[in-house]
Amino acid sequence: MAPNSGFAILLRSPWWVSFAIAAAIVLLCGALLPAHLAPFAALGALPVAVIGCIAAWRQWRAPSAAQVQTVLQAAGNMPWREFADLLERAWRAEGHEVQRLNGAAADLRVTKGDQTLLVAARRYKAATHGVEPLRELQAEVERQGARAGVYLVLQGMVSEQARSFAKNSGLALLEGDALATLLIKARTTAK
Repeated sequence: MAPNSGFAILLRSPWWVSFAIAAAIVLLCGALLPAHLAPFAALGALPVAVIGCIAAWRQWRAPSAAQVQTVLQAAGNMPWREFADLLERAWRAEGHEVQRLNGAAADLRVTKGDQTLLVAARRYKAATHGVEPLRELQAEVERQGARAGVYLVLQGMVSEQARSFAKNSGLALLEGDALATLLIKARTTAK
């Protein structure tokens, strides 16, 4: 789905926005169309209502801002080995196989079925994240024939050049809420 399509925007919006739009469509159809056509035209609101249901489900399951902050802060205080263990538990909780790598470009190989991701996570506490580690990760992804690469950002700022390179190279930047959600899965399975 295109990131700026109407449905993608609705998925990122509060769930009630989709339901309000669907209700407006139904009301307009009822007010502007003949009575025998209005119910059929109002069915056009169904995809918007489905998007509202999906958004509500995602938002209900998403961690709160306080949880996100707590988890990211705790992870920022961890030494590398402990943080790497946490990442391993998180991906295993999602059903992936995880293997540690000793290379400079990638730290973890995450596999599920025939899909392999290389994860660069060692610079998780860096103050700034530039293009060079992303170039190294991309080269390692190509060298190992992995499906994609994931660059993890816990702290610091990612430069615009690095974001652009990641987007153009098909690398994913795992940061913020998405990273916190992954780390929460590891904590949940540890309990």
